[in-house]
Amino acid sequence: MAGSLIKIDEEIVSSAVASVTLTGIDSTYDVYKIVINKCKVDTDDKDIRIRFTESGTPNTTANYDNAGLGLDTGSAFDNISATNETSLGLSLNIGNATDEQFNCIIYIFNANNSGEFTFCTFENTVITNFAILKGKQGGGVFTVASAVDGIQFIGDSTNIDTGSRFVLYGLKK
Repeated sequence: MAGSLIKIDEEIVSSAVASVTLTGIDSTYDVYKIVINKCKVDTDDKDIRIRFTESGTPNTTANYDNAGLGLDTGSAFDNISATNETSLGLSLNIGNATDEQFNCIIYIFNANNSGEFTFCTFENTVITNFAILKGKQGGGVFTVASAVDGIQFIGDSTNIDTGSRFVLYGLKK
């Protein structure tokens, strides 16, 4: 397994931004992995969402579906789902206090195959605006048969804050 993750792109946010885009998805790899570490937002109780890019441009059409299970130390589990959205929701209620942050791993499949939908799986943890631990595990699909070449992360009515780290890897065949 040594050497099976090949780093393709990395963004470390140095000042608050509305979005972060990772590029470099092509036919070289069948599966891509994204690691998000210490993601912070500048507005309390906000979420991070994703859009796939085609020819470098984020697709904002209502073609994103997702489903998952919300795990919560403060209450019961939640089934979470959405269809025909303009982006795919990853996180739940990120707080903006010192230790409140979002961490996530995403796997992307069929991304550069123009004859297939692009699928992803994700698992994350977040310290929320209520200072409790939440998690979400699930998957999503971009229901357009197109060649995807990147992924954009956007704050839901917030900026992505300083120190947030996003890394795209290819999984060696």
